[in-house]
Amino acid sequence: MNRLGVRISRALAGGLTAVVAGALLTGCEGGLPGDAKASDSAAAPTAPGSGGGTSPLANPEGTKPGLAAITSEQDRAAARRLIEKVSTKGRGPRTGYARDRFGYAWMDSADGVPLARNGCDTRNDLIRRDGLNLRFRAGSDCVVIAMTLHDPYTGTTIEWRKENASEVQVDHVVPLSYSWQMGSSRWPLNKRKQFANDVLNLIPVEGRANSAKRDSGPASWLPPNKRIRCSYAVRVSQVAVKYGLPVTAADKRTMLTQCGG
Repeated sequence: MNRLGVRISRALAGGLTAVVAGALLTGCEGGLPGDAKASDSAAAPTAPGSGGGTSPLANPEGTKPGLAAITSEQDRAAARRLIEKVSTKGRGPRTGYARDRFGYAWMDSADGVPLARNGCDTRNDLIRRDGLNLRFRAGSDCVVIAMTLHDPYTGTTIEWRKENASEVQVDHVVPLSYSWQMGSSRWPLNKRKQFANDVLNLIPVEGRANSAKRDSGPASWLPPNKRIRCSYAVRVSQVAVKYGLPVTAADKRTMLTQCGG
């Protein structure tokens, strides 16, 4: 082999060595969005997770992220048809309500709901579903310590860190106390656990907006972001229809109004 051939062979060998070394350092997970991990002390942004917005009409199980606006007249008509399926009744008393009547918070063992029994609690499942640029606690592929959230309720983007945990709260779209007053007080415990941990009924949002909502129905509280109010009404309706839960007549009228009814 002449001198030029030797130089080319050495260059190729050096490049291959660098590629192999890089692969050993990074592993095979680098190409899988949302799978990368980082430590608490030196967390580096990962590839984007599954955050973003999905129309509730295209997300009947709640497994896709976010709550995108419903804008076309065709979709708004479909939204009104769904809302019309919801039954109505008067709101009963709150007597006997307690959070633990729905099982302990964010259990992974509720039967009959997506993402249950996957080794990760419901709150972290929801953060992983809706968050972008997820960073995980060292040694965990479940516990999120930082993320970017596009909050549908306020239309703002939140750079969330676990040390400020309350900045993002997971909202029960149909609040547990509201459901209790509308009939879930008579459900068996297993159904209440399912309701409290069903991803269809859960959205990570700005903490202050969730705190302001409390256990209000749509007639008393709607998301500040007006663009997604029809979507919010649809999601309330999806939950109500799935669980056979009525809403008040005032709440149903408000929901129809948000979708042009």
